[in-house]
Amino acid sequence: MSAPGTRLAPPPRPGPRATAAALVTVLLAGLLALVAAPPAAAAPVLLSQGRPATASSQENGGTPASAAVDGDPGTRWSSAFADPQWIQVDLGAPAALSRVDLRWETAYGKAYRIELSGNGTDWTTAYSTANGPGGNESLPVTGTARYVRVYGTTRATGWGYSLWEFQVYGTADGGPALPGGGDLGPNVHVFDPSTPGIQAKLDEVFAQQESAQFGSGRHAFLFKPGTYNGLNAQIGFYTQIAGLGLRPDDTTINGDVTVDAGWFNGNATQNFWRGAEGLALNPVNGTDRWAVAQASSFRRMHVKGGLNLAPNGYGWASGGYIADSKIDGQIGNYSQQQWYTRDSTIGGWSNSVWNQVFSGTEGAPAQAFPEPKYTTLDTTPISREKPYLIWEDNQYKVFAPAKRTDARGTTWANGTPQGERIPLGRFYVVRPGTTAATINQALDQGLHLLFTPGVYHVDRTITVNRAGTIVLGLGLATIVPDNGVTAMRVADVDGVRLAGFLVDAGTVNSPTLLEVGPQNASADHSADPTTVQDVYFRVGGAGAGKATTAMVVNSDDTIVDHTWVWRADHGEGVGWETNRADYGVRVYGDDVLATGLFVEHFNKYDVEWFGERGRTIFFQNEKAYDAPNQAAVQDGPYKGYAAYRVDDSVSTHEGWGLGSYCYYNVDPTIRQDHGFRAPVKPGVRFHDLLVVSLGGKGQYEHVINGIGAPTSGTDTVPSTVVSYP
Repeated sequence: MSAPGTRLAPPPRPGPRATAAALVTVLLAGLLALVAAPPAAAAPVLLSQGRPATASSQENGGTPASAAVDGDPGTRWSSAFADPQWIQVDLGAPAALSRVDLRWETAYGKAYRIELSGNGTDWTTAYSTANGPGGNESLPVTGTARYVRVYGTTRATGWGYSLWEFQVYGTADGGPALPGGGDLGPNVHVFDPSTPGIQAKLDEVFAQQESAQFGSGRHAFLFKPGTYNGLNAQIGFYTQIAGLGLRPDDTTINGDVTVDAGWFNGNATQNFWRGAEGLALNPVNGTDRWAVAQASSFRRMHVKGGLNLAPNGYGWASGGYIADSKIDGQIGNYSQQQWYTRDSTIGGWSNSVWNQVFSGTEGAPAQAFPEPKYTTLDTTPISREKPYLIWEDNQYKVFAPAKRTDARGTTWANGTPQGERIPLGRFYVVRPGTTAATINQALDQGLHLLFTPGVYHVDRTITVNRAGTIVLGLGLATIVPDNGVTAMRVADVDGVRLAGFLVDAGTVNSPTLLEVGPQNASADHSADPTTVQDVYFRVGGAGAGKATTAMVVNSDDTIVDHTWVWRADHGEGVGWETNRADYGVRVYGDDVLATGLFVEHFNKYDVEWFGERGRTIFFQNEKAYDAPNQAAVQDGPYKGYAAYRVDDSVSTHEGWGLGSYCYYNVDPTIRQDHGFRAPVKPGVRFHDLLVVSLGGKGQYEHVINGIGAPTSGTDTVPSTVVSYP
């Protein structure tokens, strides 16, 4: 560029060859300039939000250190009324810092330092002032550190130090930090009432997913609050439909959300892996049809009519699960072999087959087991609903419902649900192709995870170390561990929420697929438990897969709320050794509660319980079909591995509404000593147990220990025990 004010004479007009040569020269110069140019600096990212924070003191129970890093401008940390005081945040990994923002309350620091540390013990000063102005301060703080603290030496008032927000910005690991939020990807179909072609999109996806039992397609339909007319949303495999309102009545479909079994000749026993959430329905003919099997959740739904749980023609069905829902009319159970309904309101229930269980459900039939086979608890001892996506203030948020004790009825019928709204910007949106290393980097930055619909191969364990982390899947997002790794581990911390995804075993044996807490975990999480909700496990079926144990629960107070843990009995890669998996669920933590536990077909024990004071409300099981002979299932002196075993070391345990079925189609002569095995102690109690031989393929000698009549013949009639001991 010439100097200002200088006029240059035009160059002589070049000939054609000169023009081409000049153009090449210019292009080469431009390319060289691009190569030589330094990369643009990454924009600083908020690193501190949601990270673990500690302080020298707090004024009272409502002003903890965590309130200064929670992203909520209405919560704060405040200290004792003394000098000095400090608050620090652990960023989870070393970060290159660029600034620190302090948003003081009236009680601010007059003199303070910003200090950095790599280990939380040795500190260096990056900024100091003796005359801080209070209010909102944005401070240029540079350096590399994992820990950052504000160290106050002189208060400006007679009160303590009080911060609405303590925000640290920079780039993680000295490199670009991962951004939160963003696009949900092509397989999340978002509608509002003005969207054209909604029915056509629903039909297009259903045509792909209706019979794709082991396919790779994954889809979520999300409806923004409003009213939608004339829809019939048929829901196939790996498909989720959900309203984006805080309450179901915010999003109304004048029409149906339908699951039927035409693809399988009217047999609904394989209608797995789908879900409906957060919608109000006005069914066209007064009754909605939801004929599902395992791993199909019906949550926060308001059906302004009846609900039919059987397929057209009333063929076989083997579901299912309802929670936090209101069904104004009657639920027609019809052919459903087993069902669990939790914390809901229903207009009635039609009949029982084998194992219908209710807890905290208004309108549930009275306790009547063994005939009709109703197990009814007035309340659910502890529950906390699954996190869910909402559209509010023109942005996505995740709503994390609050914990309830002795719950009965829905969270939403009598007002606004209680819980926390978390902006999507605090989530790393995981899209297909994302590596486990990137996922772990996002977790280390303090981000939650939102898995978009897809299949994710991970070559290392996803490690959840931060208290309060949410891992939420859309559209049955599926995690496949490669090279024999464990797919996911959770630290012994408070309030982790895992929800809405499938873990599918890889071809190399994994010792475990999910570990909740490390071995010998001992922390008390009763105030803020970890929850595992609509998290499903599969070994085989989509191809050969192996895992020694599907899920291990080591952390105390964990709530497992609706899971299907399945060693495949059909599909690809199925055989006694081909998809070997010895144990379904093993519980070592104390005070663990399972509400809606479906575990099937494992080579040895389907469920083993070692922790004290465990409780299970509803259990459904089938023993492995493909046992080659009696010797293959010999458990020491016992014929057959129990479906549900409580270890002899346990003093206190209780279960309600537990059923086990056998169908030994390879060797029908196999005998099971019992479906359930437990120590004979006053504190170990069971209510409403059953075992049943399906068509006489194998038999049970007893129900639990040596108690209960044997099954016999081919009539598929359960043997029951009402109370044990």
